[in-house]
Amino acid sequence: MRSSNIAYLPRLDHLRFLAAGLVLAFHLYHYFFHGWRPNPESALIGFIIEGHSGVALFFTLSGFLFMLIAMQGPIAYGRFLYNRILRIAPLFLVVFYLAITLGRDGFEAADLFYVMFSNIGSPPTSDYFVTGAAWTISVEFTFYLIFPFLAAFFLAQGWRYLLGLLALLMLFKLVIFTQVDDPIHVFYSTLPGRLDQFLIGMGAARLYHDHREAMARRAWPLMISGALAVYGLLFLLARHASWMSENRHEPLWVVWSGLEAFGWAWLILGYLALPPRRGRLAAAMARFAEFGGNTSYSLYLLHASVLLLMQEWLGVLQPTPWFMVNFAINLILALVLCLAVASLSHAVIEKPFLGLRRRYVASDGAAAGANAGSATRA
Repeated sequence: MRSSNIAYLPRLDHLRFLAAGLVLAFHLYHYFFHGWRPNPESALIGFIIEGHSGVALFFTLSGFLFMLIAMQGPIAYGRFLYNRILRIAPLFLVVFYLAITLGRDGFEAADLFYVMFSNIGSPPTSDYFVTGAAWTISVEFTFYLIFPFLAAFFLAQGWRYLLGLLALLMLFKLVIFTQVDDPIHVFYSTLPGRLDQFLIGMGAARLYHDHREAMARRAWPLMISGALAVYGLLFLLARHASWMSENRHEPLWVVWSGLEAFGWAWLILGYLALPPRRGRLAAAMARFAEFGGNTSYSLYLLHASVLLLMQEWLGVLQPTPWFMVNFAINLILALVLCLAVASLSHAVIEKPFLGLRRRYVASDGAAAGANAGSATRA
């Protein structure tokens, strides 16, 4: 996907594919095999057991990408929102309408007010596994509403502004932790619980902009340490504080989203700093990852439908006595089918609307970047 706001960074597409793939693996693991229960004994595969962390990667990437764009020049607020609506609304509305169609006999007119607020109250999208992922879109859209202001204030006031916001968020999280029966659910599924991930992504973009050359000189240590940080954090979560834990007042969750975003931001910076890979195999893998990233929005919102139909029609494939082999077989098949569906969805639902977008950053830097395209979902 191309736009005219920033030079194309194909590795952001790779990371979006990773984010969607983690969520797919997480849902397949629990929907097919483990039944939405914590599994501390298998924390070594915490990146699968707690693969919902792909959502945190999506949010961190959004903050990162849009902050890079904001550093190109002033953002025209109306055009920015116009582009964002064209980007996310068509497919989201399809999924939303699927949800109210599935529940047509219990539909109430008030359900329509859940459009773009699909994670508050009892939204129709949350009643079904196949539409449940839609909650993240309302969180992201709410971030879009305030992002141009956050970016302008961050650029004007510097790091003290960003750190001040993060400190206020921590205060609010402590209030939530003490006053809510299920604070993990609130931290997981609302903007107050997730805003720090967008903000940390914005901070990472500023570091990338200001220190890109220094990071390139230390690319491999940065990348490896970032990957280990993410792995270690997800091991810790799976071992001691699973999202599915019966203890809904686990203290780690007060700071979890920030820690999670910090790990992902570290990995993003390391991955972008790596030198280009050469060779036919590397080029083929890059093209595949770019394709996956380009269709990641459809892959994310529609993969649950594919999993449901796989289980209904094929059942859980278990041709070997080894769990991880069986899991891998099911995951590969699901990924192939999901990419086929996502490609079709991107072509007939997303792409026609993407062609209607306009440039919302007016500057020489943005104009120069326009010749190279843009990062995914810009």
